[in-house]
Amino acid sequence: MSTTIAPEAPATHKEVQHIPSATVRFAGDSGDGMQLTGEQFTRTSALLGNDVSTFPDFPAEIRAPRGTLAGVSGFQVHFSSTDIYTPGDALDALVVMNPAALKTNLTDLRKGGVLIANIDNFEKKDNEMAGYEANPLDSEVLEHTYQLFKVPMTKIVREALKDTGMGVKEIDRCKNFFALGLVYWLYGRDMEPTARFLQEKFATKPEIVDANMKALKAGWNYGETTDAFASSYQIDKAKLPPGKYKNIMGNVALAYGLMTAAKLSGKELFLGSYPITPASDILHELSKFKNYGVRTFQAEDEIAAICSAIGAAYGGHMAITTSSGPGIALKGEAIGLALMLELPLLVINIQRGGPSTGLPTKTEQADLFQAICGRNGESPVPVIACRSPADCFDVAQEAWRIASRFMTPVMLLSDGYIANGSEPWLIPDVNKLPKIEIKHPGPIENGDKFLPYKRDELLARPWALPGTKGLMHRIGGLEKQDITGNVNYEPANHQHMVNTRAKKVENVALEIPLQEVEGPASGELLVLSWGGTFGACKTAVGACLNQGLSVAHCHLRWLNPYPRNLEKILRSYKKVLIPELNMGQLRTFIRAKYLIDAQGLNKVQGKPFAVQEVVNAIRQQLGLGSNGQPAREGTGAALAALAAAGESAG
Repeated sequence: MSTTIAPEAPATHKEVQHIPSATVRFAGDSGDGMQLTGEQFTRTSALLGNDVSTFPDFPAEIRAPRGTLAGVSGFQVHFSSTDIYTPGDALDALVVMNPAALKTNLTDLRKGGVLIANIDNFEKKDNEMAGYEANPLDSEVLEHTYQLFKVPMTKIVREALKDTGMGVKEIDRCKNFFALGLVYWLYGRDMEPTARFLQEKFATKPEIVDANMKALKAGWNYGETTDAFASSYQIDKAKLPPGKYKNIMGNVALAYGLMTAAKLSGKELFLGSYPITPASDILHELSKFKNYGVRTFQAEDEIAAICSAIGAAYGGHMAITTSSGPGIALKGEAIGLALMLELPLLVINIQRGGPSTGLPTKTEQADLFQAICGRNGESPVPVIACRSPADCFDVAQEAWRIASRFMTPVMLLSDGYIANGSEPWLIPDVNKLPKIEIKHPGPIENGDKFLPYKRDELLARPWALPGTKGLMHRIGGLEKQDITGNVNYEPANHQHMVNTRAKKVENVALEIPLQEVEGPASGELLVLSWGGTFGACKTAVGACLNQGLSVAHCHLRWLNPYPRNLEKILRSYKKVLIPELNMGQLRTFIRAKYLIDAQGLNKVQGKPFAVQEVVNAIRQQLGLGSNGQPAREGTGAALAALAAAGESAG
């Protein structure tokens, strides 16, 4: 979406307060349309020129019982007049559609924040389903802690749509648009983008368009006319680099990056995949582009998926397989086969909470051990990780450039936080993107023997296309003789081939950029991050630098091999802090390789870091304490309010 498009919100006659940024979360039952509501609010905010960052939160159950804690779905939007890198810490506004949504989300709302509740869904049965003995909205502590607005959303929507001829069930499905309209009013958003969305999506069902628009306007009018809301808020446009922008999710950006890499290298793209959360959207997105030479294959299982991709790589195509941690475990032997064959292959792991089935819809970055060490034998592969939704576009191209140049599988790591989150992406000029040069050996006409494992200066073997005259050669998982590729069991040859494959991966460091550091080139503390922790770490370090603290930030894109200058950077600081959404996997590798006593900040709760958590850890490493600010402002107050609600029934 272009930042030059800036529709104006309808005029309000109430006081408007200008603020730099806000974080809003919509939460309700999985059937309440919270994801759609959040997506529309994000889209509208991006069109108004704000920088945005989102965090959708899905229930693991496909359809949990209505009103239960397990069935709560949420969508968080951070929008700002300045550059932002995270979906926000404490919430400024929380919209809850039922008691379960209140109970699972209230701890994230800051003290004094806006709490909007659909009071029609807080009946005795609803409260009991969420574990409340009494109506929590009647708690005086809750009213004194937050700006509480009890809104009869269901009743108002039913009254607004009573003449549409729709049934009660259909009418009640529109109440999420009432909530959206009310928050549009609260933050000065325009309704026109949502009107266009409805007209496009329901072009053949004008009654649906009309009903949702009436609900949307009813929400806006409620904020404007009721005495409960004394003022609204205004957030100015962000000063982003000029150009055309699109608000993009991580998995979609990966799909676009993969197609771009195929085009830049002159290859047709093949994806062999088996559906798994949270990676399936890559398959869904790529399947839309058959007309661009994209072939997608939904296999019967994970092993068939990667083996089909290996076949495509052997046939000379850009080959990809996607999965999450459990599926990557099943693909392990086949990844070793691709490594032994020395064929280019992208293995994409969208990480989630584990082990086993674990937390399918929650984020984690605990598959780094698996990516680097999770195969039998000595089987190193290059490993690269995305840092944000928009970064996925660039990382996909970089991964394919290395895979095709070095004739090796490359593991690409993302996670559920990045995959489902979104941010503005500056659409690049495709004519300025660097080409990915791939060369195949030509036919042999003079009777010379083809040597499939004869290597170039970086130890990459030739990529021979099947059917090329004179290039017939043996492939398989048995150990190869160097140069000839014949099966060979000699001890010395095996040692040589293991060393050669390892050295080839080490040589990748010669083709990737030197590591950069944000902040002073030396000092007291270096924060070393990777993957989806980028935004929280960058923001936290920036805040600490503004306070005059001696701290710098280094974010790794390549995790195997490391950039050539990483050791020099690490030894330029007295202390190293590594925040990870695991129990210390990168820290283990850094300690082992460089013998540096790196310290960890570790969390495995299915949630990304809050910026304040990283700030507190930085201050602790510098011996300054946490400056008195909890990671989630208002958590204690919220828990007290919830406890008071339970006690009031006693």
